[in-house]
Amino acid sequence: MASINLIEAFQDFKDAENIDRPTMMKVVEDVFKTLLRKKYGADDNFDVIVNAEKGDLEIMRRRTIVEDGEVEDPLAQIAYSDARKIEPDYEVGEDLYEEVEILDFGRRAILAAKQTLASRISDLKKNVLVKKYGDRVGDIINAEVYQVWKKEILLLDEEGNELILPKSEQIPQDYFKKGESIRAVVKKVELKNNSPVIILSRTSPLFLAKLLEIEVPEIFDGLIVIKKIVREPGERAKVAVESYDDRIDPVGACVGMKGSRIHGIVRELKNENIDVINWTNNQQLLIQRSLTPAKITSMEIDNERHHVNVFLKPDQVSLAIGRKGVNIKLAQELTGLTIDVFRDNEGDEEEYDIDLDEFADEIDTWIIDELKRIGCDTARSVLDLTVDELERRTDLERESIEEVRKIVKAEFEKE
Repeated sequence: MASINLIEAFQDFKDAENIDRPTMMKVVEDVFKTLLRKKYGADDNFDVIVNAEKGDLEIMRRRTIVEDGEVEDPLAQIAYSDARKIEPDYEVGEDLYEEVEILDFGRRAILAAKQTLASRISDLKKNVLVKKYGDRVGDIINAEVYQVWKKEILLLDEEGNELILPKSEQIPQDYFKKGESIRAVVKKVELKNNSPVIILSRTSPLFLAKLLEIEVPEIFDGLIVIKKIVREPGERAKVAVESYDDRIDPVGACVGMKGSRIHGIVRELKNENIDVINWTNNQQLLIQRSLTPAKITSMEIDNERHHVNVFLKPDQVSLAIGRKGVNIKLAQELTGLTIDVFRDNEGDEEEYDIDLDEFADEIDTWIIDELKRIGCDTARSVLDLTVDELERRTDLERESIEEVRKIVKAEFEKE
């Protein structure tokens, strides 16, 4: 067999540990029975015996010995006189077994068989990979960074299979080097050019769900159920949970003592803020909880338009909206409603205020954003804090703070 160079193809089989032996034997048998049909017209009286460990095979031809002149089917029968030439002890009625020399098929046919065998092995490996990862979609896996490209990262699992982590599925703060171990969730398995492509994700809500399942035994045991997760990867996530056991506080169980359970997940997600809230079918209460950490004064719900107007005290508005509008965006995704935020000025209606964005032509946008970050989204909210407080709580220079206060104060003086 080594002389016709089929050992390499068998070696591929040995390396493909996930291919079960019966499947392996069947493929090899099919390939060589195709050769037999081409040469002899049928394969009924041939046995293909495979030894994948040694990398060889035998093909045995089986014919029944009949009286001279009574051969009706040369493939299944042999004349007594011809059988005696092979072995003098044969008798009429016995079966004669004869090994078929592989080289008799011809060099071209053997080469074609080898190529077919290699192709079938490759297809089997692909099918095994598709099935393996198709069954693991939604599971977290560990893989090692093999190559880092601009648009994606190539990883290898413990068996050397190639996995892809696209840039779009990475947390913005992610930075990985070759050889590092990455945790990610299997998002999907695609076929590109007939080859399986396993796509991983670190931005999917499923990734956070599985991390919680690992850290919180009550979720793994089914005592706490994750009803919904919404994420702005690397910025903020909101997780709505519900307990099937009245004795268990779902939020407390997920966060852990002094945040022990949630801290590890926050680190894995590059300091993503995670709000864990109690799920409820009470729509008003769910809206209130979804806008955490802001506290709502009142709200007007229009279910026909899937819309809600939320009223808050001025110092709560920026908390409700959140940095870059992330908090309100996630609250909308969680509740399925469009949320509009309004200041509740009841009791001090005479006090005139101006949105800080109105000063965009006089104050740099990045300065406005920095003030909003600490909850100062209106002119009065800036003036309510001293220069020292603003300097301590922001990354702004004292000179810049004084200039901002001067600009907003001048606006009120005009009024």
